[in-house]
Amino acid sequence: MMNLQALIILGTLAGLASMASATPGTATFYTSYVPSACYGNTQEGTMIAAASDPLWNGGAICGKMFNVTCTGPTNPVPHPCTGNSVVVKIVDHCPGCGGTLDLSKEAFTAIADPVAGIIKIEYNE
Repeated sequence: MMNLQALIILGTLAGLASMASATPGTATFYTSYVPSACYGNTQEGTMIAAASDPLWNGGAICGKMFNVTCTGPTNPVPHPCTGNSVVVKIVDHCPGCGGTLDLSKEAFTAIADPVAGIIKIEYNE
């Protein structure tokens, strides 16, 4: 019985630690996926994203995978979030894109109503 309680406590703490490690930001979306700054004219699927200047780091972020969750609206669109999360691959750079991540339209639509245009997110690698 004691081991079961210890496992439950450890599992709860691990879950809290992973939630605490999520980084807040904002996301927009785009629809033209090639060419990209990381992969040129090579298609990398549709669950992709472009990184804003603060994340870009000279392209070192290319190919990294991020779990992204909508946390709320940034404008008057009520309840834009679907309640889902999406995993995206960083394939491009979006200087001045207006958000932390510029998601493909497919990725954005998986987590939010595209009518919102820009949303609050949490993301982690």
